[in-house]
This record gives sequence, C-alpha cells and structure tokens, in this order.
Amino acid sequence: MAGLSSFFRTILVRGPWLALLLCCTLLLAVPALAQDDDPTPKQQLAQIDSTLKDVERKRVDAAAVETLSMLSEEASQARRDAEALEKALQPQLDRLDEQLAQLGTPAEGTTEPPELVTQRRTITRQRDGLMASMAQAKASAVRAQQMAADIDQQRTAQRTEELGQKVASPLSPALWTKVAERLPIDIARVAPLAQMGRDALVAGIRTHGWGTLLLGVAAALVMMFPLRLWLRALGRRFAASERAPDGRLRRSGLAMWLLLVGTLLPGYAVVVLMAALDAINAIAPRLQVVAEGIETATFRAAFIAALSACMLVPQRPSWRLLNLDDTAALKLRKYAWGAAALAWLSTVLVAVDQATRTSDVTTVALDGVIALTYLGLIMAMLVTLARLHRRQTAEAEAKLEAQADGQGAAVPVRRSSWLVLARVAGNIAVVAAIIATLMGYVNFAKFVNQQLIGGSIVVLAATLLFKFVDDFSTWLLNADSKVGQTILLSTGLSVSRLEQAGVLLSAVLRTFVVLIALLALAAPFGNIGSVVERIASLANGISIGDITLKPARIAIALLVMLVGLGLTQLLQRWLTDTYLPKTELDLGARNSISTITRYVGIILVALWALTAMGLNLKNLALLVSALSVGIGFGLQAIIQNFVSGLILLTERPVKIGDWVKLGDQEGDIRRINVRSTEIQVSDKSTLIVPNSELITKTIRNMTMGNNQGRIQIQFAVPASTDVAGLRQALLDAYGAHNTVLQQPAPSVYIDSIAGGQITINSFAYVASPRQVYGTRSDLYFSLLQILAERNIPLSTPTDIHITRDPPQ
Repeated sequence: MAGLSSFFRTILVRGPWLALLLCCTLLLAVPALAQDDDPTPKQQLAQIDSTLKDVERKRVDAAAVETLSMLSEEASQARRDAEALEKALQPQLDRLDEQLAQLGTPAEGTTEPPELVTQRRTITRQRDGLMASMAQAKASAVRAQQMAADIDQQRTAQRTEELGQKVASPLSPALWTKVAERLPIDIARVAPLAQMGRDALVAGIRTHGWGTLLLGVAAALVMMFPLRLWLRALGRRFAASERAPDGRLRRSGLAMWLLLVGTLLPGYAVVVLMAALDAINAIAPRLQVVAEGIETATFRAAFIAALSACMLVPQRPSWRLLNLDDTAALKLRKYAWGAAALAWLSTVLVAVDQATRTSDVTTVALDGVIALTYLGLIMAMLVTLARLHRRQTAEAEAKLEAQADGQGAAVPVRRSSWLVLARVAGNIAVVAAIIATLMGYVNFAKFVNQQLIGGSIVVLAATLLFKFVDDFSTWLLNADSKVGQTILLSTGLSVSRLEQAGVLLSAVLRTFVVLIALLALAAPFGNIGSVVERIASLANGISIGDITLKPARIAIALLVMLVGLGLTQLLQRWLTDTYLPKTELDLGARNSISTITRYVGIILVALWALTAMGLNLKNLALLVSALSVGIGFGLQAIIQNFVSGLILLTERPVKIGDWVKLGDQEGDIRRINVRSTEIQVSDKSTLIVPNSELITKTIRNMTMGNNQGRIQIQFAVPASTDVAGLRQALLDAYGAHNTVLQQPAPSVYIDSIAGGQITINSFAYVASPRQVYGTRSDLYFSLLQILAERNIPLSTPTDIHITRDPPQ
C-alpha cells in the first residue's frame, strides 16, 4: 500500500492534468497531507538566504547552460519572495505606526502609567523588528536581482562560447578514428548503467510486488492506445455532427482537440509509467536523468506528431488548415514523424550521455550525427516545399491562361506566400549549417538546425491557435450562436455591435498568441523567466508623472464605463418609452429631457470611470484648466455649437416637429443634437444646421405660438359680378373641404373696387402649415369650377401703353 500511495502522489505531482483523465476513485486514494504552519518572517528570510547561498555555490560548478538557466530562475524566485515578504510586512508596520500615534508622545514632566509605558515599549520593539526584517528582505531582493543578472551574463557568455567552439569536423577521418578508439570504453560505461537499472527494478519488485508496476503499465497502455484512439474518434464524430458549431470553428476546434489528445495522453502515459517505477524505487539515482529525459522527449515527440496530424490531415483534405495538396501533405506528414522520432531519440541520447559521462570525443560525434540528421531532414522538407511551389505556380499559370482565352471563369488564384518564406529561411539555415559542420562548429550547426525545426513548430502552433481563437471569438459573439442570442436579448445590442465585440475579442486573444509565440521563439536566446517577469511587472502599473496607471484599474474602469453606459441607455429608454409618454409634455420637451439625461449620464459615467482608474479629480481639473486655452482656440466652433445645443434643449426656441424657415430653406425639425440640428426639407432630404446658426441668426418658427396654417386666395372679378352669391359659394367650398377648420371660420372680403374691377380677398385656416400648399391647390380648383359655372371671368388690370407718333 505504501508503494501504491507513493505512485498516486507522484502522478499528481508530476502531471496535474492527469487528474482530469483518470477516474475519481484515484483521487480518493490520495492520502490527506497535513498543512504546515505559516513560517515566520525570520524563517522566510533564512530560507531566502539559504537559497541564495545554494545558488551561489552551484553556480561555480555549473557547466551546462540549462543548469545556469535553472539557477537564474531560482535567484529570480528568491527575489520575488523577498519582495513579497517586504510587501506583506508593510501593512503590519503601518498598523504599529498608527498604534504609536494613538498612544502619543509623553509630555515632559509627566509620569505615565506603567501599563502604557509597557505597551509603548512592546509596540516599539515589534516595530523595530519589522523594520529590520523589511530592510533585510529589501537587501536580499537586491542581492538576488544582482545574482540573477550575473548568472544571465555568465549563461550568455557560456552559450556564445559553446556555439563558437570548434572541434573536429564530422567528415574528418581523424574524428572517427578517435571515436572508434573510445567507443568500447564508452559502451563499457553504459553496461553498468543498464545493470544498475535492472538491479533496481528487481529489488523494487521484490520489495513492493508486481501490483503497482502492473497498474502503472496497464494505465499507460490504456491511455496510449484505447483511450487516445477513442477520444480522437469522439472528436471527429462530434465535429461531423449537427451539434458542432457552424462555420470554421468545426475544423479549428477539431484540430485543437486532436492536438491536446495527441500530446497529453502519450506524454502522461510515460509519466504514469515512470511514476509507477518511482513508487517502487525501481529507478536508480543515476537513471533519474534518463527517466526525466524520456518524459521530456515523449512530450516533445507527441506534440510534433499531433501538430502535424491536425494541421496536415493527409486523409481528409477538407479539414486541412494549410494550403497544401495531398501529395505534399502526405510527404510532410512522413517528415514530421521523422522529426518527432529524431527529437525523441536525440533527447534520450543526450540524457543517456549525461548519465554515463561518456568521453568528449563520443559526445562530439553524437552531436555531429544529430546535426547531420537534422540537416538531412530539413533538406528533404525543403525539396518537398519546392516541388509544391512549382506545382502551385504551374496551376496558377494554367488558370491565368484559361482566363485569358475566355475558357474559364474568373477565379482568384491562391498562392502560398508562406512557402516562399519557408524556403528562403530554410535554404539560408541549411547553407549556414553545412558550412558550420564542415568547419567543425558542430554546436552551432546543431543549434541552427534545432532552432529552425523548433521555430517551424512554434509558428505552426501559433497559426493553429490564431485560427482557433479567431473562429471561437467570431462564433461566440455571433447572432446565430446561443451565447450571442442571449446577449442580444438581454442587452438590446445590435447585431453589428455584437459582431464588432467578437472582432475585438479575437484581436485581443490573437495578440496574446503572438506574445506567447515570440516568447517561445526567444526562449533559446535568453532567460525566458526574466522576460516573463518584465512583462508581468507591467501589472504594477505605468507611471506617467504623478499618475500610475495599472492594468487592473484600467480593466475596472472599462467595466464601470460599460455598466454605466448600459444603465444610462436603460434610463433614457425608460424615460422615452414609458414615463414621458404618460406626461402632458409635447414631443420636443420629451426629446430635450431624454437628450439632456443621456449627456448628463455620460458625463457622470466618465467621471466615475476616471475615479475607478485611480485618477484624482483635482488633477483632472488642473489638466482641464491647463487645456482650456488650447481648447478655446482650437475647438472654438465645436464648443460654440455644443453650448448652443444646450441652449436649444433648455430654452427650446425651436423643438422637434416645428416648421421653420432659415434663409431660403424651410422644413420640419426632426432631431436636435448637442452639436447640430437635423431639418427635413420638402424634397425629403435632410439639412444639417450647426446649432450656432439657430442661436445667432434670425429664424422663422411657423409653429411656435400657433400650429395652424393660413390660406390666402386673392383674385379680381368684373364689377357686374354677383359678389354676394360668389361670397357664399366660396364659403361653401371652404366649408366642404375636410382640412379647412371651422374655427377660426373662413372669411371672404372685398379688398378694393377700382378700374371697373372688384378685388376679392379670402382666408381659411388649416391645422398645420404643412397642409397649406395642398389645401390651397384644392381650393384653387374649386374656385375655378365655381367661376366657370357662374360664367364669371377673371379680370386682369388694364395695361395702358402711351405712344407718340414719330416726328415728321
């Protein structure tokens, strides 16, 4: 049972994701671990000091770059622990200062009670101890930071020295002569190591039995084959079913699923197997490096194989994420398997070489063979990419010729620009590696080849993540998805705004993917922990003068702004649709109230967001006052229109629905904004007038005091006309029209009698000035019909022309 419990504990320590893949019964078998008490500040400082001394001692004997990288990370972690301790002690020091301030300082010549003196002495002693601990923590942080910087410099120098180290060329016969001489000795060193592994295995089985080992082997085999194959088939069936999301997310989501399954299950299968061996003490101390190397190699190889499988998909072209044909996909898939096998074998061989401590000659030969093998694999991939590029070029030329001859439809020709870039970068790397290998710079050639393959893997993985986060964001915030429909129904956003949010989310996630890819590409050239730490330090804020902008506060301010604007929109909608229609206010007054409420809400939300960001309103007032002069000159027209808009909304000389005349233009006011007013003229076009024009210029409001419109019809008839009958006929015609108001009643007057003519002037009223034109036209038709029925001609003024005869 002790071996089985140790097996479960090792699994949980080495692979936390394995808990998601195993049954819950495995978790129940984990024994409860007692929690240690929190260490005191002195114990923490002692631990930090011990860590720094251990790092300094190991640094002297460190020969590998990886060891220096680990030591640098330990020093950086010690610095973070010291800074965290100093930050944690600061509130305690502040509380002690407040207690001392409350106790005050004893006045001269007075005697304090003994209890007060004892309390002040105790608090002072605690305060001095905290200050000493904080000073020691600060000194330890500075020491750790300096140590990490020195280790990084040493690491860089050692890396440069290794890359520039010149040895015998792998093509040199003298090298292989020395290898042939040292190879029997090195093989003899491997034999005891294998015997040591067999002895440890036999002893472990004799002590703990076969149960734990068989359980580990069975779990590893289940995870490696049945479970992995079943999960892959399950993902493919779900992607092909109707339950899967529509669009491109089916393809990219399946690729991500296959990548996770293909990487985690083989890797954790080996972790389970090694945990079972470790649980029965079947791994010798010298073989721990080999065990860790096998685990790392398995994860690397599984990731390469799974990534190539989900990106190339030789058997299913419709699910392929890269612009490749079937021939190139099949060949590149084989090369990917070769790269995975080579990565696994080279990692394990390096681990075995470290465990057996072979001779330098054998190590150089091994590095040379690995470099040449990588070089051959890269050259084969480049040949495949070159053939693919030639096929795509030929197909493109054929399509262009067919389009030129009119035999084919105009189809855009797709060309893979990444193929050209991959070929150029690969050819440069291959040439550099060949020259370096022939000259004896084996480490440099090996480094270039590994970085080329590793960089290609990082780029492919980033491409997959790029596609996945873009597809996921656009699907999640889409009007057709359930999440998008829920957001539309609950918030009232438009479909375009929801799609814009999806695009923005995709941009943010793709930015993170780019940052992660850049960190992965830069990892071999420096301490990745320091780079991540510098990026993480941005969380403490960016200082601009006396103002510190922190990402957390900026996020809170954005959240406050979104919530505030949503509440403002809801309030305005409630006023417009629910409350104001129940009042006796006209449409213009309702618009003024809702518009002013909206802008007041926006101002309050902006102030609230600035406060949540940590900005002091006093500093904001100073900034606004400093910019007021520039705003007054540069934005004078905008400020003038803004103030004019507030005056229009407050005093309401014109309102929505008014019929106004401005110069030679007239129309209905449809909307009053803070900067401009929209007027719809008779031809249904919209006239946008700055608000300052409505305030500073003369404007005629046809409907301000009275909404009625007046119709005036004036004409002349001969003096012999029956004006009484004509008057009654006009009044009857006015009264018969459905738009003419009865109050005020229509009226007919004799305007003048002169020159044998009677001038008739008549008036009628309609409900709105907008009805004047049409009603007047109808009344003109009725007037002409009345005159025709009564045989009354329309008289025109007599035009007298006086002419003189020309002189004789």
